[in-house]
Amino acid sequence: MPFVAGLSVSVLASGISLFGMVPIVLWCLLARTWRTGLAVGMTLAALHVWFVVPRQLGWSGPWVPSYVERFWLYALVTAFVCAVGLAVQRRLLAGAGWLFAMVGMGFFITGVVLFDELEAKPRDEGVLPGPPGLQVVEGPGYCGSGNCSREVTMTGDRAPEVVRGHLESRGYTARTPERMCREVGVVFTHEVCAEPKTISADTVEVTWYVN
Repeated sequence: MPFVAGLSVSVLASGISLFGMVPIVLWCLLARTWRTGLAVGMTLAALHVWFVVPRQLGWSGPWVPSYVERFWLYALVTAFVCAVGLAVQRRLLAGAGWLFAMVGMGFFITGVVLFDELEAKPRDEGVLPGPPGLQVVEGPGYCGSGNCSREVTMTGDRAPEVVRGHLESRGYTARTPERMCREVGVVFTHEVCAEPKTISADTVEVTWYVN
């Protein structure tokens, strides 16, 4: 459908903020009774919050969706919710095509994102923004052997101690004295590791990468 193709391009340009509204807008077009419409609409809004807010706040854990899950998994879950609503309204066949198109768009965007990230540096992953009171300067990072890393230098009072506390508050736990890691994802988890290296009493260099 030309509409779906155009919407996919717009989503790729705007990110999850636009795609998150697709199921809600679609349900507004498909709903026929106010009770079912309200119940499903509130469920979709709650799902949108769950898929977006925890990661934006830098949280981690097995209940926090990863970045790519905010496309393919979000599409699957919201399509199921909409399908239940349509079944209650006895209009499942009428909206099935739109739901399949939405799921297909979610998987298409996921594929594009994964391909784009093959040789891309990791996202902020809770390392940034840095803790208040520290000056943050990002370095060039590194790419090689199919993986990339980012690095920042943070300077300020007791920077090494403050940065470790900051990483712990974002879900990182010590794996070795030099490395801290965290996992994010509901269905398929991915591990991000950060290596804070003390330069001086007030300076620390942090390198992070996706395992």
